[in-house]
Amino acid sequence: MHKATIFLLLSLLMATGCSINPVTGQREFVMMSTAQEIEMGKQNYSPMQQSQGGVYDIDPELTAYVQRVGQNVASQSGVNLPYEFVVLNNSVPNAWALPGGKIAVNRGLLTEMESEAELAAVLGHEAVHAAARHSAQQQSRAMLIQVGVMGTAIAASDSDYGALIVGGANVLAQAGLAKYGRSAELESDFYGMQYMSKAGYDPQGAVALQETFVRLSEDRRSDWLSGLFASHPPSRERVRANVATASTLPPGGTRGEREYQAILRKTIQLKPAYEVYDEGRKALSEKNTELALAKVNEALKLFPDEAHFHALRGDIRLVEDKFDMAVTNYGRALDRRDNFFYYHLQRGLARKELGQVDAAVVDLENSIALLPTAPAHYALGDIAKARGNYPEAIQHFKAVAQAGGEYGEAATGELVRLDLPSNPGGYINHACSADNSDNLVVSVRNETSVKVMGVQVAVQYNDASGRAQQKRFDVGGQLAPGGVASVNTGMGPYAAGSSCPAEVVAAQIAE
Repeated sequence: MHKATIFLLLSLLMATGCSINPVTGQREFVMMSTAQEIEMGKQNYSPMQQSQGGVYDIDPELTAYVQRVGQNVASQSGVNLPYEFVVLNNSVPNAWALPGGKIAVNRGLLTEMESEAELAAVLGHEAVHAAARHSAQQQSRAMLIQVGVMGTAIAASDSDYGALIVGGANVLAQAGLAKYGRSAELESDFYGMQYMSKAGYDPQGAVALQETFVRLSEDRRSDWLSGLFASHPPSRERVRANVATASTLPPGGTRGEREYQAILRKTIQLKPAYEVYDEGRKALSEKNTELALAKVNEALKLFPDEAHFHALRGDIRLVEDKFDMAVTNYGRALDRRDNFFYYHLQRGLARKELGQVDAAVVDLENSIALLPTAPAHYALGDIAKARGNYPEAIQHFKAVAQAGGEYGEAATGELVRLDLPSNPGGYINHACSADNSDNLVVSVRNETSVKVMGVQVAVQYNDASGRAQQKRFDVGGQLAPGGVASVNTGMGPYAAGSSCPAEVVAAQIAE
C-alpha cells in the first residue's frame, strides 16, 4: 500500500467520521452511528454485568432508587438515549457507562458516598460519557490507528514483522479504551454538574465527591485504585474545576443526606459481611484455604442468604478436591440466585470431576448462555473429545484458543491434535518463491504451539496435454513452534510474486 493511498484512506475516514457532539456542539471524529452505539451497549450490557459480579438483587428498593435518580439526571441531557441503570454486587468502588446509555454502579461505591447529591454527580458524570459519545470517540481513534498500522504492515509484508505490528495495534487499541482521557473526564464533570443542577441537586455534591476521591487515592487504598480510579483518575485539578463550575450554577438544591442514608441502611448493615467475604476471597487467592473457610463461615453467619458466600465455600471445597461438597455449596448458591454464570460454571466443573458428565454439560452450557468463558468451553471440549464428538470438541477448543492465556495455549494444543490431520493448512502457513533458476520453492511455517512433522505440500500444474495434475513434496524433519522450512520442487519456471500453486496437504504432531 503506497503512502499516498494510506493518506487518502485516512483522509476519507476523517471526512466521513466527523459528527457533532450532542453535548458540546463541537465537531468530533466518530465513525459509528448512534444506532450502532445503542446496539453495542445493548449487546454488551448483560455480559458486562455478569463479568463484574452480577446484579445486586438483595435490596430491590436500592436499585429502584438508583434508577430513579439516574433517570432524573440523565433526562436533563436532552439526548434521547435508552438510559438504563443497574447496581452490581461488587465491593470494588466503581461505576461505568457503555455506549448508548447503559450505566452501572457497584455496591462498593454506593457505600462510600454520603448523599443523594453525590450519587447524582456520579450518575450524571456517567450519563455525559454516554451522551457525549466518549466511548465511540475512543473506538474511532483506535480504528484510525489500526488503519495506519495496517498500511505499514502491508508495506512491510516482505519482512517477518508485519503480523506482529498488526497484533500490537490491536493491543494498543484495547488499552486505549480502558480509561477516558483527561479532557473527557473534565467534560463529564462539567456537564454532569449541569445535569444534576437542572435536576434540582446541589452541585456542591460533585465537589464533595471529588474531594473524597482525592483523599482516598492519596491514602492509596488498593480497592479504590483498582476500581473507579483506574478508569476515572481523580486529581486536584478536577476538584478545582468542580469548584469553579459550582460557582456558576444556582446555589442550593437537594443534598439528600438523610434520604440517602435511609435507602442505604440495609446495604450498610450488610457491609461487614461483604468485607469478611472479600477477605476470604483474598485468602483463597493466596491458597490459604483454612483462613478462607473461616472467613466465609463468618460471612455466612452474618448473612446466610448471599449466594456469593455459598459459592466461595464451594470454591474452597473445589480447591481441596472435595467435589461432592463443592457441588452442594454451588447448589445452595443457585437456589438463591440462578442467573449468575459463575455458580453454573463452577458446579459444572465439580460435576465433571465426579464423572457426572451429563449434569456437568447442562451446567456448563447454562453458564455459557449467561457469559461465554474459556473454562466452560474448554471443559465442554474435553467432554466432547472423550465422547468421540470431534467436530463439537473442535468448535469449543477454537473458542478458547482465540482467548489466549493458559487456557488458550492448552486449547490450541488440543485443537491441533484433533484438527491438524484433516486441516493441515489451517495450522501450517505456506508461501511460494523462486530460486536463481526460477524453480518453485515452497516455504512452510508452523503456527502452532507444538512440534509437527510429516509436512507435505502439493503443487498444482498442467501436464503437456493441459490436464490438471498434482505433485506432492515432503518437507523433511520436525518443525518447532514458529519454525520455518522450505522445499525446492525443481518445477518451473515460476515468476516470483505470481499466484502460489501450492497448498499444505498433510502434517501431524511430533509426539
